[in-house]
Amino acid sequence: MRVAGTMLLMRIFVAESDHHHGRPLYLAILETLKGAGIRGGTALRGIAGFGAHTPLHTDRILRLAQDLPVVVETVDSEEKIRAVLPQVEAMVESGLITFERVEVIRYAHPKQGET
Repeated sequence: MRVAGTMLLMRIFVAESDHHHGRPLYLAILETLKGAGIRGGTALRGIAGFGAHTPLHTDRILRLAQDLPVVVETVDSEEKIRAVLPQVEAMVESGLITFERVEVIRYAHPKQGET
């Protein structure tokens, strides 16, 4: 399958220590996206960051290194992203969710059974 054209990028900024029903929040978000039929998602662990009401967290300070920022990103059609947004919003108690229109140049993967 190949996809190209204007799509919507959703970024969700959370903390590594955030949880949803006993699971790391970033994993719960990825599972929700997958369950909604979103084409793909990635969780990126930051090396430093701060929020509106948090100190600067960095991987260089041992006691804060376990609460680093995590960004979950996904790109799909606006219709599919907006459809899953209420579920994601309900999961994110503290964080930031952004949208950005992006031009997808190429999104391709082998057909099942191909390598």
